[in-house]
Amino acid sequence: MPRKKPALILTQPEKKGVELIKVRLDDRTVITISSMKKLDFWKKRYPKAQVIG
Repeated sequence: MPRKKPALILTQPEKKGVELIKVRLDDRTVITISSMKKLDFWKKRYPKAQVIG
């Protein structure tokens, strides 16, 4: 009987001195960006994008 693989958990690597901003692009998608300048880029593609943290 084959062994079960453990669940893979993906996490964002932590960078010292960089404040990350969470943005909800749509109902299912959340991304992190490092500056508010990058939010303008995502707002063009996803007009409903919101800053959540």
